[in-house]
Amino acid sequence: MPEGHEGAKADQALLQAEGVGYRIHGQPILRGVDVAVKSGEFLGIIGPNGAGKTTLMRVLAGIARPSEGQVTFAGRPLEQLSDRERARQIAFVSQNPGLGFGFTVRDVVSMGRYPYRRLWEGWRAEDQVAVEAAMAATGVLHLQHRPVTDLSGGERQRVFLARALAQQPRILFLDEPIANLDIRYQLEVLNLVSRLRERHGWTVVMAIHDLNWAIRYCDRLLVLQAGRLVACGPAQSVLNETLIETVFGVKSRIDREGERAVRVEFLSE
Repeated sequence: MPEGHEGAKADQALLQAEGVGYRIHGQPILRGVDVAVKSGEFLGIIGPNGAGKTTLMRVLAGIARPSEGQVTFAGRPLEQLSDRERARQIAFVSQNPGLGFGFTVRDVVSMGRYPYRRLWEGWRAEDQVAVEAAMAATGVLHLQHRPVTDLSGGERQRVFLARALAQQPRILFLDEPIANLDIRYQLEVLNLVSRLRERHGWTVVMAIHDLNWAIRYCDRLLVLQAGRLVACGPAQSVLNETLIETVFGVKSRIDREGERAVRVEFLSE
């Protein structure tokens, strides 16, 4: 078991992966990953490009099926959940959600209600309430009639968070939600995720590149390298200069308050 690894056998795990591997055309992308995601926590997944962060999240969310091992949700094998059941429990916001032209903000947020509707049912009052509340909570109500393609990157991320909120999940997966955003919008999106998590009791799993944002917002960090779990533990203590150099190939200095890491500074050679 890797140094700093914790939680693979944790009690009260909402989501648990045991011995998870994933292959594409025989090529291993994930190798023997064990992790338990605790109910209500904010788990960050970090690692260099190609480490398997997105693949791991897709497997944990039930979008991709593991080649080896098993993922359980609330003690139940994830593959036993129907697509509708899974969508009522798990929301996934990808890095670049593909949307056709012509969808308005309201259209996109309304998609979050699909798991609760049957083919023969019309739009219900409770769907309307959920969509309105989601747009209000994420600050996009005033944009509801705008095409999503006309919005800034930060505005679009708030729309996708609104869609997830309308979905009313127990766990939210975010794949690099602040990639390519200006610092102002990075802070805005992360603060919004943190508030929504506290208000709605979400469990959040987020892939993120920025280590400083990671230690600021996440309860725990899971570190991947070449598809393997190399460390997992409290965000302010799992990172150290040796780990960062080994995994990311850069030298660093970590400012600490006692045992807690508060800032990572990268050093030139």
